[in-house]
Order: sequence, then structure tokens, then C-alpha cells
Amino acid sequence: MTVHTPIRQATRPGLLHRASGWAMRHAGLALLLWVLVLAAVTAAATVVGANYKNDNSLPGTDSQRVTDIFTAHQPKGDTASVQIVVRADGGLEAEKPRVASMLAAIRGLPHVASVADPFAAPGALSTDRRAAYSTVSLDVAATDMPVADVRTIIHRAQDFARDGFQVEAGGDLARNAAESPGGISEGAGILAALVILVFLFGSLLAATLPLLTAVFAVGSTVALLMLASHLFTVPEYTTPVMMLVGLGVGIDYALLIFSRYRHELLKGTADPKVVALDTAGRSVMFAGCTVVIALLGLLALGLGSLQGVALGVTLTVLMTMLAAVTLLPSLLTLFGKRIERNVRKHAAKQRRTPGDGWRKLAGVVQRGPWIPLVVGVLALIALSLPAFGMRLGFADAGTDDPVKTSRKAYDLLADGFGPGFNGPLVVVTEGGKEAAQVAGQTLAADPDIAAVTPPQLTPDGKVATVLAFPKSAPQDAATSDLVQRLRDDTLPKLESQTNATYLVGGSTAAADDFAAAVSQRLPIFVLVVVGLSALLLMAVFRSVLIPLKAAFLNLLSIGASLGVITLVFQLGWFGAQAGPIEAFVPVMIFAIVFGLSMDYEVFLVSRIHEEWRRTKDAQAAVREGLATTGSVITAAAAIMIVVFGAFLLSPDRMLKQFGLGLATAVLLDALLIRCIIVPAILRLLGNRAWWLPQPLNRFLPTIKLEDHS
Repeated sequence: MTVHTPIRQATRPGLLHRASGWAMRHAGLALLLWVLVLAAVTAAATVVGANYKNDNSLPGTDSQRVTDIFTAHQPKGDTASVQIVVRADGGLEAEKPRVASMLAAIRGLPHVASVADPFAAPGALSTDRRAAYSTVSLDVAATDMPVADVRTIIHRAQDFARDGFQVEAGGDLARNAAESPGGISEGAGILAALVILVFLFGSLLAATLPLLTAVFAVGSTVALLMLASHLFTVPEYTTPVMMLVGLGVGIDYALLIFSRYRHELLKGTADPKVVALDTAGRSVMFAGCTVVIALLGLLALGLGSLQGVALGVTLTVLMTMLAAVTLLPSLLTLFGKRIERNVRKHAAKQRRTPGDGWRKLAGVVQRGPWIPLVVGVLALIALSLPAFGMRLGFADAGTDDPVKTSRKAYDLLADGFGPGFNGPLVVVTEGGKEAAQVAGQTLAADPDIAAVTPPQLTPDGKVATVLAFPKSAPQDAATSDLVQRLRDDTLPKLESQTNATYLVGGSTAAADDFAAAVSQRLPIFVLVVVGLSALLLMAVFRSVLIPLKAAFLNLLSIGASLGVITLVFQLGWFGAQAGPIEAFVPVMIFAIVFGLSMDYEVFLVSRIHEEWRRTKDAQAAVREGLATTGSVITAAAAIMIVVFGAFLLSPDRMLKQFGLGLATAVLLDALLIRCIIVPAILRLLGNRAWWLPQPLNRFLPTIKLEDHS
């Protein structure tokens, strides 16, 4: 076993030391610069606006080929539409005048090109003649349609509703136009975080500093993201995800530095700010780099819809890192005297030595490490098992809030025309109308298909399209099975008979293609993220076993969080509506959680490593490391949990899944893994935990997290 001597201290200050040192020497100017930057980018973003675009391209998949074919053979482009769905309890025959008046009122609204008559359009009237739909065709593409004009169409149509006559609006534009409360989740999370910080520090002023740091970082990043959306493809859902991560990470990083500052202040250190930034500040920078690596690992998936989110959240983490090492030091300098008085006053009221409880917990774990280790790992494995049955998909109106008009329209169409009406399969034929007619006849005879439309030719006559309505709902597993069977068995047989090419598209097919694309690229993604993170940990702690332990436990916490999401949102536990998991949520959670798990790993193990280098007593190092970081880690975790958990209040199903997954992962990571399993593993490893072969020791660069004298 190779034992390493302490690394010689650097003689020249690093970039972190110079940046934070400048912020402390020019505290007022540093704060003013942050205010000016926030004001400038916010003003610029307000003037320029955002240009968010959802890139749902899936290169090489059948559903993407269907989209490309439509683009190539319909040069005029595809205009948007809104569905107006009506239902009359006594039948629609008696409501014809009311329906005609409603449609006439809609025809005169902005951007309305045409309005179909449900009594004349084929298939627009249900068999019981109680439900019908009208397609309102617009003169612009969906991305160019103002939300206000969509809402005008919806409100004008619903003006004609009365008892016994229901009017709802469906389609993607109607879903997106639904007004949401917005800001409730973020506000609830910030308020709960403030309460936790006040209890931790016993001072409103001290509790406010981490919050201010996070708010400045997130606020400036939101504005920068709006500007960046004109240069890069940034999906519209990036902003809420970015705020979700930014608030949690921003408060977390500032709290870790402030807690070390408080510890050094009570210990009587001459310059606690400098020591805090040269220790906890370095840990924050390193932990932030692991988050960035994990997020940029999403680029290895090659999926446009994820790349914009990865870049947006990466920018958020970088801004929170910058704020933690520049804005926070300036605030500590400006309010240092008042904070010092409050910290000492709060410490004087405490009746026991800080960290005693954590020392006792570490001692209990060390006396019998196998039991907590085995029980903890088995619990994580048990929670991970449901994730193996996870089914991916894209949310549609069927998972919207039941009070939204888009959900009501979805339910009316499903009741009146069958559950598969809301998600038809788009079967495209390249090979002439006769080949399309053969496909239509074959599909109509399929026992899992309820109805098939006649073939429709593109304007150039080269491509024919058939819509096949499954008997099952778009998000049912049976619909995915039908898509797979058509692609693997039914349509290939037709191709050999007709020499035509058949492709299956539509929302369900696109979700299946996305899941397949993620599954194919996932091993590369995991290898990149885990490999680079392990190398960084190996360079920092000069150890082989510490990175392996961290990677294994991080993967367990991610698996457990995905298992909980599956139980709640796929199986419908605790009253949640059952349905598939958003197709991009698991990989985003993997990237974010893996990076966040490294935060606590670095903060805890760096303190243990610091004690071990000083004393060479492995067991004592674990006890002291947990004693000095246990309360901070649990407080930081509690803040992240309430910030992430607050997004369960959001009406958006995707944000709910993100919030639950991240909150679960942080809870398990901070309480079970860092405070119980890690001390048990380090007790069993002893001094071997810090073993590194000499060849690797010479090869790896030196990264120091305890650079203070």
C-alpha cells in the first residue's frame, strides 16, 4: 500500500483565490457589477425577447423520415390548426343553429383561414351524433401563431356553451395556450429554503445571503438563456428546468461556503473568509465541474431536444459557481461585522458542542459497519427495481390537468370516437396510390385497429398517407406493441408484395423511436459521465477505491429515484394519474443527479481526506469529517428537497416528474448514502481507501481542495 505525503502548497495564488480576493477587497464594486449585469441582461432580454424552439428531430428513425417526407413533398409548409370539440347531451341535431353561429364567429378571428363544418366533414360526427369536432385551420405555422390569438379562439368558442352543450378546444396550440399560475413552485421553494436557513443559522441576515446569491445567479441566467435562444436551439421547457436546478444548486453552493466560513469564524481563524473560499470554495468549484461534465455528457446522445436543455442548465451551474465565489465573498465582506455578531450570539445559545450527534452516529456505524451497509444497499436496490419496467413516452392532453380545456376535449373525443382517435398512426407510402390502398385494406383488417382513413396524396402525387386509429389510447402499452408489430411484421410483408416503402409515424411511434434512440446511446453517455467524474475524483483524492465507491452509490441513488418516479407516475401510486414517463426525463435526471451527488461526495470526503492527511487515523477522520459536514449536508439537502419538491405543485406533469425524481435522489443521497453507507464503507476500507498505485500517481494531475495554510 502506498501512503502519500501531504502535497506541497502552491506558492502562487490560483484563479479562484484571485477572483474571490478581488471581490473581498472591492466588495461594493463587485456587488454593483452583479447588479449592473443582472439589470443589463434582463433589459436586453426584455427588448429582444426569447426564441425558444422545440427540436424533436430523431435522426435515422422512421418517425423522422415521415416528417422529412412531408417537408419535402409539401413545399408550402404545414400550417397549424385548433380543434373545437362539441357535445350535446340531447344530440347535436337540435344544436345545429348554435354550432353554425359559433363557427361563423370563429371564422372572423385573426389568423383563421378556414373552419370545417362538422356536419359535412367525413368522420367528424360520432356514431351516436352527440359529439363532433371542427378543425380550425390557421394561416400560419404553429411557431408563428400568437398565444393571445389562440386564447381568443378558445374563449370565443366557449361563449356558446350552455347547460347540456359543452364546447372545448384541443390540439397542441390549445394545450400550450392554457394559462398556468407560474411562479408558485419557485416561490414556495424559496420560502421554505429561507425558513430552513433561519433555523440553521439563527439569523435572518445570514440566511438571506445564500438565497441572494442563488437569485442573482438564476435571474441573470434566465435572461442570458433568452438571448442565447436566438443563437442556439433552446426548447421552451428549458427555463423551468433551469430554474429548478439553479435555485437548488445556487443555494447549495453558497450554503457550503458560508457554513465553512461560520465554522472557521467560531474556531477563531484569523481570516475565515479566505479559509472558507480556499477549502469549501474549491470543493464547490470542483463539484460544479462534475455537474457540468454530467450535463455535457448529454451531448453524446446526439438528440437535439436534449442538447439545448443541457446547454441551458450548464450555463446555470456555471453562473451559480461564479456567484458563489465572487458575489458571496463581497456580501460576507459588506455585512461581515453584523453576521459575526449574529453567528457568535447564536452559537452561544447552543447547549452542546456542534457535531456531537454526528460523531456519535459515525461511531455507531463504525462499531458494526456491515449491518447498515447491507441494509442500506438492499433498500436502494429494492427502490431501483421498478425502474426496469419503466415505459417512456411523450405527454399528450390525456395527462393534462382535468380542468384544462385540452384535457376535456381529449376525453370528449375518446368517448365519442374511441380511445385511439387522439393518437392516430400515420402510415406513409412511397410507391403510388394503389400500394397505399393495399396498406389501407391490410390495416383495416388488423384486430387492433379501429378505423382507417382513405389514402390522401400529397400535391405532387408521389406520397400517400393513411391514418390508422388504434383501439387503444396513444399512451397505452398496447399501442406501442401495435407500432412494433406493424414495423416488424405486417408492413415488411406488404413491401415484398408491392415493392413500395411503408413508414409508420405519429406521436406514439415518435415516443418509441425516442426511447430506442436513448437506449442505444445510453451506454456511451453513462461511460462518458461516470468515467470522467471518476478520473476527477481520483486526481483529487489520490485514490482508486473512492471514485469506484462514489460511482456505484451514485448509480444506486439514481436508480432508486427513477424507481420512485415509475411507481408514482407510471403505476399511479398516491393518486397520480398513471401513464408513461416523459421520454427525456430519465436521462436528464441521470445527468443532474449524478452531478449533484458528487457535490455531497466531494464536500464530505474532502473534509475526511483533510483530517486523514493531518492525523493518518482513518476512523477518526471519518468521525470528524461527518461531524463538521453532517449538519451542513442535511441542511443543504433539506433545501434542495423543498425546492425540488415544490415543483410537485406545478400543473406540468414533466416538471412534477423532475421535481419528485430530484428530491428523492437528494434525500437518499444525503441521509442514507453520505451519512450511513459512506462511513460504513470507509470504516471497512480503513487506510486502504486512500491507496493509489504509483504509475497512476505519476500520471494523474494534482488537484488540491485543501489549499490553505
